Amino acid sequence: MALGGGGPQRGTAAAAAANLRRRKTAGGGGAAGGAGGNMLQFYTDDSPGLKISPNVVLVMSIGFIAFVAILHVMGKLYFVRREA
Repeated sequence: MALGGGGPQRGTAAAAAANLRRRKTAGGGGAAGGAGGNMLQFYTDDSPGLKISPNVVLVMSIGFIAFVAILHVMGKLYFVRREA
């Protein structure tokens, strides 16, 4: 720490203003183009598209996996009967 008093003392209003100024300029969000606001839109009710709950997605994916497994079993049985 500098004893010469190079900056405002900690806990003062001037120190808080300097800290806020430092946060605003050191963000690095300029390269992202404000994408944070756009990403948040996907998780709100304002976003366009089909609204599906996570439970529905889970059930549909498990159903799809079961359907593919059943097709594999049926294909194996059909192939065995055809050879005989």
